[in-house]
Amino acid sequence: MNIPQTITIAAKSATPLTVNRLGYGTMRLTGEGIYGEPPNRPEALQILKRAVGSGINFIDTADYYGEDVTNRLIAEALYPYRDDLVICTKVGGARKPDKSWIPFNRPENLRSSIDNNLRTLKLEQMALVHFKAIAGVGAPFKESMDAMFELQKEGKILHVGVSNVTREELETAMSMGEIATVENMYGHAQRTTHVQGHMESNGGEEVLDICEQHGIPLVPYFSLVLSMPKKDERIATIAKKYGINEVQANIAWLLHRSPWILPIPGTSQLKHFEENLKAADIDLTEEDMAYLG
Repeated sequence: MNIPQTITIAAKSATPLTVNRLGYGTMRLTGEGIYGEPPNRPEALQILKRAVGSGINFIDTADYYGEDVTNRLIAEALYPYRDDLVICTKVGGARKPDKSWIPFNRPENLRSSIDNNLRTLKLEQMALVHFKAIAGVGAPFKESMDAMFELQKEGKILHVGVSNVTREELETAMSMGEIATVENMYGHAQRTTHVQGHMESNGGEEVLDICEQHGIPLVPYFSLVLSMPKKDERIATIAKKYGINEVQANIAWLLHRSPWILPIPGTSQLKHFEENLKAADIDLTEEDMAYLG
């Protein structure tokens, strides 16, 4: 199957951003529990440099990874940035010293988060910011989105995206302003909403048709912890057919699933990064995709 090698964010806007279709998510560069410094800081910096050197020009981060750890690593490894590099961050949550997650989605919180991201990343404007929705806590969704679009008007954000949204939330956001991207959990075995404890992770399958209809890239974050234990024998069969591992098969499936999907697989090990990179070269057939379902 011939698949597009690039994808354009906010294609209908005056400031579209075209990036390669395999990005890199930095979350796993932190310490245990997505908190604190990485266990191997030199390797973390090496991965970021290798990512950009290999042609990746979309990097996903958040100031609550660490806290601030991934932002500081990005700045240390890559600043001054290449002109074509798009650094995307998320706001709407924060961490407490006990490593717990809390909503941080009131207008003043979002402004504080954006300012912090700009400072730690050494930027004057964020190219893309996802507002992460957390159901039923903190500010109402529309109030948070109003604040995001206000920050965009002020020039602190170029493009606004949403994360962890339901179909209804995405439609609401789109009625308020231009939504450039959607970041939801999505993998071969993790396509729909998943509830773990009090946290709800909304799946990509529920919003993919809207994204395709409106030309909105879907940026899937896919949890190995949740996805891999649920995998069926089909992904293992495809991996065996091509002599690859099952993570690579998942990435290849995402790239072939829709031209509007922009995967951002993350890892803290250079060896695994190189393996993930090779997944972009795997050419699944139409029969493979039909088999995977």
